[in-house]
Amino acid sequence: MRYNRITAGIIDELKSIVGEANVVVDPEKMEVYGRDEVSEAMWQHMPEVVVKPENARQISEIMKLANRELVPVTPRGAGTGLAAGAVPMLGGIVLSLERMNRILEVDKENLFMVTEPGVTTGEVQRTAQAEGYLYAGDPCSADSSFIGGNVATNAGGNKAVKYGTTSRHIYGVEVVLPNGDIVTLGGKCVKNVTGYDLVHLMVGSEGTLGIVTKVYLKLMPLPQYVADLLVPFDDIEKAINIVPTIMTHGGIIPTCLEFMDNLSIKAAELYLNQQLPYGDAAAYVIVEVDGNSERQVQEDYETIGKLCLENGGLEVFVADNKSTQERIWKARRCYAEALRMISPVYCMEDIVVPVSQIPRALEAINRIAEKYRIKIPCCGHAGDGNIHATLLRENRDEHSWHEVKEKVLEEMYRVVYDLGGNLSGEHGIGAKRKDAMARFMDPVQLNMIRSIKKALDPNLILNPGKVVDVF
Repeated sequence: MRYNRITAGIIDELKSIVGEANVVVDPEKMEVYGRDEVSEAMWQHMPEVVVKPENARQISEIMKLANRELVPVTPRGAGTGLAAGAVPMLGGIVLSLERMNRILEVDKENLFMVTEPGVTTGEVQRTAQAEGYLYAGDPCSADSSFIGGNVATNAGGNKAVKYGTTSRHIYGVEVVLPNGDIVTLGGKCVKNVTGYDLVHLMVGSEGTLGIVTKVYLKLMPLPQYVADLLVPFDDIEKAINIVPTIMTHGGIIPTCLEFMDNLSIKAAELYLNQQLPYGDAAAYVIVEVDGNSERQVQEDYETIGKLCLENGGLEVFVADNKSTQERIWKARRCYAEALRMISPVYCMEDIVVPVSQIPRALEAINRIAEKYRIKIPCCGHAGDGNIHATLLRENRDEHSWHEVKEKVLEEMYRVVYDLGGNLSGEHGIGAKRKDAMARFMDPVQLNMIRSIKKALDPNLILNPGKVVDVF
């Protein structure tokens, strides 16, 4: 597909739609819009213009203009993505949703919150909590990511093992389609099988099928009691094997069930500049339980602690107040920043396998790391099979880094698919994993995705170069 360049005339029209102050053409000011959290320069690209609309009507006019002029549009939230999904790889317009940052309604009668896409997930959580409710979507980047980006990538996070990914909490969206049409899909009805499930076609579509301008979020009563456990293990296989044991033998579905390998623990110690308990352990398992009965929460964490100790846990640290809970979680939450300090250029992967296959996946990753003499710290959401395996460039030159990285990724992805897994559990495909998805996904499924994209976006205007190529 050949796109046209942005002209002075197009810029003037954009200014007439959103106002001159909300159209950015200064290269220095646009630089931040040419990248996300992916560290490699190959996944960065400057836009030709950045536009900041404040409502769906303005976005509709922008999309109609883009279709008429055949220029690409890349929707963007907070830019915290990890797959170059909001990077304008083909130039054109970056459509930033940062001004659409209002919480429109907290509906206590129906337990819904309605927001614009530019509200941070943390603000959604805090607003719900202040009213006595829980918004259970909880990506690790809650204080920096936008709820619209969470919807676009179907973000997961720590609590997905119990509460599910973002899609479980989305019952409706207002969307501007690629042709400029505005439509509301779903809403506040808990049940709705009137036609195809178009709400969840949009959730996880990474801004390739429509631009979300309003989100209907389901709330639930706020659990009154929470407790966290940190359990170090002297063997990573023992640590991972405890995951299905907790849920099958213990009969408990934890709120969170995370793990960190030793490389991740050591990186956190370096970043935090402090020694962590059992810092030489092979792995940490971090568990959270919640509920409305203090006694039940206590019984749950005692059961989990006993299972851990019986299956190779070295000790069980329990935290049942905010101060001690923060001490348990800070090592896990600084994972990305810690690795960035060790190796400013890295490749964070987001593979997912059935929970029972995590030990085999980690064993294979360690074997691949030894084969290619590369460090691959692993950390992630053990309770739902999502592993963040991060390739560190460290002191390699650029040529050898790319050569080794591609070989490692090819072998890692092959193992993942052989184990019944997939390329991404929560970060998405974006531009970064598009070619890999074309190699590994069932061709029939790939063609279904292409057909949907072509049907909704015949001019291939919206976020081109992401997820799939359409021929």
